[in-house]
Amino acid sequence: MNGNNWRAQAQGGGEGGGAAAGALSSDDWRTQLFPDSRQKIVNKIFETLKRHLPVSGQEGVQDLKKIAVSFEEKIYSAATSQQDYLRKISLKMLTMETESQNPASSGQNALSAGEQ
Repeated sequence: MNGNNWRAQAQGGGEGGGAAAGALSSDDWRTQLFPDSRQKIVNKIFETLKRHLPVSGQEGVQDLKKIAVSFEEKIYSAATSQQDYLRKISLKMLTMETESQNPASSGQNALSAGEQ
C-alpha cells in the first residue's frame, strides 16, 4: 500500500479505500478531517512506537513509519465518526503505554486495529 494513500482517501479517492472512500459525501466526518491533522496523528503514533519498540538503523525507522501509517489508515477506514477515530487511536496508544510498563505483556500486539 502506498504510504501516501491516506492523503488520497482524505480527498475522496485512492486505492484500498473500499466502501469508506466511495461513501464520502459532504456530511461524512472524513471530509472535515484535514490531511495535516492526520499527519500529526501518524507522527504521534510513530513517536509512541519508537519509544516502545526496539529499532535499529534507518530501515527499522522506515518500518515503524509504515506501521504508523498503516495503523492510522485502518482506524480511519473503520471509524464511524471523528470521535470514534480519535477514541480508537487513543485507546491503542494507551494500551501500548500500559503494556510497555507490564513486562508480562507484549507491546507488539498493541496496534492490532481489528480488536475494537
